This record gives sequence, C-alpha cells and structure tokens, in this order.
Amino acid sequence: MLKIATWNVNSVKARKERLLSWLQREMPDVLSLQELKVEADGFPLAEVQDAGYQAVLNAQKTYNGVALLAKRELLDGQSGFGDAVEDTQARHVEATVCGLRVLSVYAPNGGDGAGDKWTYKLAWLDRLLAYLERTHDPRAPLLLCGDLNIAPDDKDVARPDAWKHTVLCRPEVRDAFARLLAWGLSDVMRAHHPEGGPYTWWDYRMLGFQKGNGLRIDHILATLPLAAACTSAGVDRNERKGTQPSDHAPVYALFDWPKSA
Repeated sequence: MLKIATWNVNSVKARKERLLSWLQREMPDVLSLQELKVEADGFPLAEVQDAGYQAVLNAQKTYNGVALLAKRELLDGQSGFGDAVEDTQARHVEATVCGLRVLSVYAPNGGDGAGDKWTYKLAWLDRLLAYLERTHDPRAPLLLCGDLNIAPDDKDVARPDAWKHTVLCRPEVRDAFARLLAWGLSDVMRAHHPEGGPYTWWDYRMLGFQKGNGLRIDHILATLPLAAACTSAGVDRNERKGTQPSDHAPVYALFDWPKSA
C-alpha cells in the first residue's frame, strides 16, 4: 500500500517541528509540500534526511516554494512549465517515484478577484493544463497534488453563500478544475467522500477552524491507473489544532500500488 500526502505548511521554518513529527508518526511514502517560504539553504534538508526522506525542491524566499519528499529515490526532478512565459514564482516541482510521476503544485490565490493577481491565477491554471497536455499522458500513472486554491463545488464549502463570490469559488476557477479532470484526472477525495468535503483549509481570521468555516482547496488528483487503485482518502484535522498550526491540514490517500514499481 502506498500512502501519498499533500500539505500546505505555510512556512516550513515555522512548522519544522510539526513536519518532522508528522513524518515520524504518519510515515507517508510521498509528501507534497507547498508554501515553503524559504530559499533552498533554509529548508531543513538534513533533518528530513535523518527522518528517512529524500527531497526535491523549488524553493523561494518569503512566498511560494514547493517540494516533494519520498522514502524512495526521486528521479528526474524538474520544475517550471517550460513555456514561453517568464514566471519567477516557485509553484511547481515534480519527480518520478515508485513508478509514478508526482507533481507538487501551489496555485495562485487570486487576491481580491480583480487586477493582476486574478489574471495571473487564471493564466497559471491555463498554463498548468497546457503543460499536462504537452508533456504527460493521462493513461500513465500520475498524481497532481497540492493547494490549487479552488473549492470545486458548493459541497466543499461550509458556508457557500459567504464564499461564492471569492477567488476560491468563482465559476472561472471551478471551470479550470473541471478541465483538469476532463484531461484525465480523478478527484480521489470526492470518490471516497461523495457527500462533499472534508475541508482542508480554515482561515486564521474569525476563528475559522473553531467555527467550522472551512473549504476543501487542497487536492490529490490521479490519472485512471492510480484512481482505480485508491482505497481511501482523508484529512488529518489534528494538524490544524494546537500551537502554531498551518491554516491547512494534511490531505492523504492510500493506493494499492507497489512501492517497488
């Protein structure tokens, strides 16, 4: 059984002890991280290696930054979409492990839904889809993991009326999510929780977690060979509790897939 997880840690420096403890306790085979908020020399690589993990990074100071951690060798690591767009934001890294390609992505938030940040978010999502179409095969085993900053459906929002006009729920981003699925990806959480949710993010402001005001914006999407092998999926809400948590909780899925593939 292969355990895949994704977690927006919202600063690996601030959440280092939580990350290392979670790795020791949950022992995922592969962990996708977002919002590292450090340059490569600020990432706790030695501690991660001591915990039994390799890492590939696309790091960036202050904002953004993504990584993949794995118990087995990470092959052919690369970052960026390789298109003609000049983009300095570190939002994508990928590698092959256990015979499958894993992408860790951190989609732009979109700001207030107007101006350059919103335009950038929509363009970035278009570029992600174009990258998949150009470089990957939906018939091959592939996982797209990370914080997409999209709640795909009102079932993924605790208070739909309050969030419907925001950058996380607007029709344009939900359409972008649907186009990723149409390319050949399956939402493994939805397959195991058709009723909606579970939520993965709660705003720090106004006691979002304590009041249950959450959204599902962190995702594990799988091509058919892996989606068919997914036996369960969930969210570790405990990591949203306690002292100095990230505003996101880890998302995980189990796959009946050989670790030696």
